[in-house]
Amino acid sequence: MAAVLLIDDDVELAGMLADYLRRDGFTVTLAHDGESGVQAALSGQFAIAVLDVMMPGISGIEALRRIRAASRLPVLMLTARGDDMDRIVGLELGADDYVPKPCLPRELAARLRAILRRGAPSTDPQAEIAVGPLSLQPAQRRAYWRGQAVELTSTEFNLLEVLARHAGRTVAKDELSQQALGRPLARYDRSIDVHLSSIRQKLGPLDDGRSPIQTVFRQGYQMLAS
Repeated sequence: MAAVLLIDDDVELAGMLADYLRRDGFTVTLAHDGESGVQAALSGQFAIAVLDVMMPGISGIEALRRIRAASRLPVLMLTARGDDMDRIVGLELGADDYVPKPCLPRELAARLRAILRRGAPSTDPQAEIAVGPLSLQPAQRRAYWRGQAVELTSTEFNLLEVLARHAGRTVAKDELSQQALGRPLARYDRSIDVHLSSIRQKLGPLDDGRSPIQTVFRQGYQMLAS
């Protein structure tokens, strides 16, 4: 059973979500403010955290910033429906995905499973992937660029692994979303773009100045094979 940390100041909603997740096989611990939520997230006791954006005191965005400064714990954000800015800021700070509130408990459980499933180590420890100056070790969930370790979130690693496995060909955004996020790409969803922008910044350019990840207009993304 995966241990979930649910950080939300809405006691009634958090309790309802926790009850559903427990019935669905998760173990759930609740925190109702950002300060205690950050402390719990950094304790090493949880497989994933669910973090509400709108909280008094330390907001969910600030809590995420503090978590990411010290941990790669997967984080799923709960955002107000239609609030694109919070979603983009959360993704830029390293959130793995988001669910708009109010959300269906079943959808939340599915998103959690998708993140945890994609973050599980590979069963083949020999399957190292090398594309130009990039090398990935899926078994250890490690990435190296020109021999230097690159710190990636769980979702960033997933996206980079999908593109690397298909280096030289265009991967459609919906296919990327299905394989890396475990869900179809919703209309107007910019999460893939934000994650890939972060990956580009962390990797840097190729020797010729080009980005190793190219946008193919109206089709998707391609990792350059060399």
